[in-house]
Amino acid sequence: MKKFLLFFVFVIISLLLFSCYDNPADNPTGNLPPKTSIFLNPDSSVSSQPSRIHLHWSGDDPDGLIIGFYFSWDGTNWIFTSSNDSIFALQIGAVDTNYTFFVSAVDDGGNGVYDKSIIQNNINYGSEPFVDKNNNGIYDADETYTDIGLIDPNYASIKLPIKNSSPVISWNALSFVPDTSFPVMSFGWDASDLDGDNTIEHINIALNDTNQSVSINGAVRIVTLRVNNFANPLADILIDGNPNNLAGVKLPGMLLNAENKFYVQAVDISGAKSKFISLPGVDKTWYVKQPKSNFIIVDDYGTLDDAESFYYKMLDSLGLNGKYDVYNYKKNLPPYLNVTFRETVKLFKYVFWYSDTNPSLDLANGTTQKFLDGGGKIFFSMQFPSSVDLSFLQGFLPILADSSSSKSTLFSNVVISAAATAPEYPDLFTSLNIFRPRAFYLSDIGVTPVYYFPNNELKGHIGFKNSPETLFFIGLPLHRLNGGSANVKTLMNKVLLDDFGLTP
Repeated sequence: MKKFLLFFVFVIISLLLFSCYDNPADNPTGNLPPKTSIFLNPDSSVSSQPSRIHLHWSGDDPDGLIIGFYFSWDGTNWIFTSSNDSIFALQIGAVDTNYTFFVSAVDDGGNGVYDKSIIQNNINYGSEPFVDKNNNGIYDADETYTDIGLIDPNYASIKLPIKNSSPVISWNALSFVPDTSFPVMSFGWDASDLDGDNTIEHINIALNDTNQSVSINGAVRIVTLRVNNFANPLADILIDGNPNNLAGVKLPGMLLNAENKFYVQAVDISGAKSKFISLPGVDKTWYVKQPKSNFIIVDDYGTLDDAESFYYKMLDSLGLNGKYDVYNYKKNLPPYLNVTFRETVKLFKYVFWYSDTNPSLDLANGTTQKFLDGGGKIFFSMQFPSSVDLSFLQGFLPILADSSSSKSTLFSNVVISAAATAPEYPDLFTSLNIFRPRAFYLSDIGVTPVYYFPNNELKGHIGFKNSPETLFFIGLPLHRLNGGSANVKTLMNKVLLDDFGLTP
């Protein structure tokens, strides 16, 4: 009986004790706000960050899920995002700038209806974000929205002392200067800034004296300098080598018939500057020679024989001694060859261009028509490789592209006669063997046949001129056509002095 009473008392006491605890369902604690954390990349420091910075943040909710975050740069204007990180480009207004970044996590305890205004923690976060399907700028009932729950009242923040990075500049792989050039040269550089390449506001360039630099747009990476007026050598600045895109300023300081040096510097929006870099470098020289006249020889001849001395003697015999320049660009190869070559040739009015069977066809194709359009006149003595693309030659010669006539060798003492359309030109005779000659069939308009092979060694025409008499072409080396009556001098006199109007 005693045991039963003791057991009964124990049960009663246990029931009384259990009844003293509240049922959690009857006494809810309410939705708890989330907590927010913020951090940089693990290997980053909070000091002296570049102005493009990658921030990360996270949230933790004790009784729900994190659906997004509000962030702010001033503590007043807040932006919602569902992302946990972002890269920010912070505007540099001075050399160094301090920023503070705020972020608060948002949980999923929304009220189930769209709210036009979210006010929590004494902050107006604005309306709930939504997908504006009809782009009318206001929420419509069928549009998806984010139901904002509690926002962390104790936002996370981080102070960011932003250090402006000076731009960095270097010569690109294509930039160099030959030891000698005419007053045309191209330069290219690479410029970058940790704060973003778009923060490079302008580029300073100078010739010989950085105190006389001029500024061009910060996006420019290539320029061609060109001096036309030798009495007042201010250089045109061709942006990207384009003669139709001139900078609004000219560059002073070019020294003619003297050594020169080119400088370039990058400057960002805060005024921070890279160092000046220069070409040529230490212990290098760049001599700029002034043209002697308006006539130039383009030496495109690589075979080792007497061609060079032959042409010099011929021109001297025409009374042109000391009145022409020579452009052997292969010996003094310029950078950005196509544009530098083209603009160099355009310094002159008359060109005599001679080559072997490996001419620079890309230069001829890219230069000839532009040179003629500018009022120039050009005399070609040019051969071609055996596999030449005739359609490519059409870019600068008035020929048909569907056929030509060629052979492996043209022997000595072969006659090349003037055509009936050009009887005033002298007959020529080969003085040595000529390899891989090629004659052409000519366009129907705008061209006059001048030379052919009367004994049919080759079909078509080996020499011709355009109708305005601004282009003359012969597809053989003149220094091997001075046999028989030695009429090369007569031919050169006819083309250069009579047809072109060159004055000795």
